[in-house]
Amino acid sequence: MKLDMAPGCTLVLVLMLTTVALSRTGAVPVPSAPRALPPARGCHMAQFKSLSPQELQAFKTARDAFEDSFLPKDWDCSTHLFPRTRDLKHLQVWERPVALEAELALTLTVLEAMANSSLGHSLEQPLLTLQNIHSKLQACVSVGAPGWVWALTAWTSPSVPALPHSLTPLLCPQVPAQPTASSRPRGRLHHWLHRLQEARKESQDCLEASVMFNLLRLLTRDLKCVASGDQCV
Repeated sequence: MKLDMAPGCTLVLVLMLTTVALSRTGAVPVPSAPRALPPARGCHMAQFKSLSPQELQAFKTARDAFEDSFLPKDWDCSTHLFPRTRDLKHLQVWERPVALEAELALTLTVLEAMANSSLGHSLEQPLLTLQNIHSKLQACVSVGAPGWVWALTAWTSPSVPALPHSLTPLLCPQVPAQPTASSRPRGRLHHWLHRLQEARKESQDCLEASVMFNLLRLLTRDLKCVASGDQCV
């Protein structure tokens, strides 16, 4: 029985077995040292463990400007979109970028709609920062795992047989557990994604207030947790 595996790992095993076989017959020389692999592509979030003081100040300025014009009666929400009890630490490591990407997507949608308001000028820099973070985060969600294994997939032939899962830890220790059909969003992650999806039914005033007052938490807690990977405990 064949089990599907990351194609990069399959290629590594095939190359290893081929090299061993040929070296025994003298067909090819055994290299004295491994050749350098191409640069890793995909998920690069460590740079966002902490934003610069200037970037954080831009968010504080935008929030303060919003707060000056905010009326409590405008915060008429049927549910609390970002409850204080929510913590990305409670999710599995692979689930955290998915949750943060959904949170950022909603945040950007709301802030971009506010760009033409009186707060437009104060939102310029925060929007640029969030768009940059979001683009990097989307790479994490789409790639699924960082590291050199993913750089090998471009060269993998569809005809290469699958690698048994039992060999994965030996050849591809960099690859974390990936979501499968049995690990689709459920539990806390499913609840969080559903809450954000339902948030789009709220009034614009509710969305604006919820997003603006969640900005600093998003940057200093949620983003930092995802950027810290498995060190966020």
